[in-house]
Amino acid sequence: FDLVDKFAGYGFNKSHAAGYAMIAYQTAYLKAHYPAELMAALLTSNMNDIKDVTQNMEECRSMGMKVLGPDVNESFYKFAVNKNGEIRFGLGAVKGVGKSAVETIVDMRKENGNYTSFDDFVKRIDLRAANKRTLESIALSGGFDLFGLFRSQYFEKTNELSYIEQMIKFGNKVQATKSSNQVDMFGDTAEASLQAPIAPNTHPWSTMEMLSKEKEVVGIYISGHPLDDYKFEIDNFCSSEISALRNLDVLLGKEIAFAAVVTMSEHKTTKKGKPYGVLYLEDYRDNNRFFIFRDDYIKYKSYFTDGWLLFVKGKVQKRPYNEDELEFRIHDIQLLSELVDKEVRNIVMELDLNDINDQLIKKITDATNKNSGKHSLIIQINNNQKKYALELLSRNRKLNIDKQFIQEVEKIAEVGLKIT
Repeated sequence: FDLVDKFAGYGFNKSHAAGYAMIAYQTAYLKAHYPAELMAALLTSNMNDIKDVTQNMEECRSMGMKVLGPDVNESFYKFAVNKNGEIRFGLGAVKGVGKSAVETIVDMRKENGNYTSFDDFVKRIDLRAANKRTLESIALSGGFDLFGLFRSQYFEKTNELSYIEQMIKFGNKVQATKSSNQVDMFGDTAEASLQAPIAPNTHPWSTMEMLSKEKEVVGIYISGHPLDDYKFEIDNFCSSEISALRNLDVLLGKEIAFAAVVTMSEHKTTKKGKPYGVLYLEDYRDNNRFFIFRDDYIKYKSYFTDGWLLFVKGKVQKRPYNEDELEFRIHDIQLLSELVDKEVRNIVMELDLNDINDQLIKKITDATNKNSGKHSLIIQINNNQKKYALELLSRNRKLNIDKQFIQEVEKIAEVGLKIT
């Protein structure tokens, strides 16, 4: 007992310290020399836990490493590294895609090369293992994007059958004909005479709709983020991100503004029968829930809609009934889509004095002539050598702020654009 007692005082700790030190050294070596392979392994080991997948994907981004979405010509069941050193999302991490389905996709690919089209895909794989639900999940996750069709086309119905359903019927016919070795009267195989259904013409889904459906089957946004369409608004009006709220002490008394997407909302009632709401918001890097009470709830409850993109402004302050604790109090919510045009603003076009010439003036004139609206135009001329700036307000020209105008101005390399 004395020997065991003495060992318990230090031996257990030392043995663990040695073991963990060795694992830390091995992991550091892999991260330094095989970063993509290590991260692919970490993503695979936790691919059923979306929180861990999200954290590891964020780590990949911070390392400057691409994580590509599912692709039937590159993906395996697990996360894997492709020939370009990029991580490819594992099909096994897509909801509704089982191991047997992935096995038939990968085996046929190894046996006869990459799939060249969607009809080539359905003709070759075992459609008993990869059924309708499997193909729908792969389509929603972007696994068929390489075939050049909109994701919406796979679900567009003709004669009450979606394109996926039509192609499954076609694939089954081709495989049945092939197994029977039928030959038509001209000597061709019966398989060659079967015509694949034509993909229906339809509009692509909006970015938000596409990403929402993608998140349903993958758990996260891969091919983009709902906030991508509002980069200009974020750059000009947002001062922070949700992650900043993890440390309220440094923000006491400060007003912060951020953009976020509503992932969930709840309408509740207190024990005293007073209504309140819980708003779950997410941005590029973090998420949080916000409790909204009393008049604020009445004022903002119309924004409690899943998928809405919001501009949120608030202030970090001491709690009214407990000054030892801090809280973030929301005092303004707006739709991101209405943020720019909701009030009259200044459109500031910055250019350097040395860049001004007839050609630049023509580009600015062309961009502003066809874009009349209600917002003021200010030309800010910077003299970087003497470190001063001159602001010129246009008295007879008011502009509209829309995506097309912003994109046109951003193409003019000499001009910087901001909204105040």
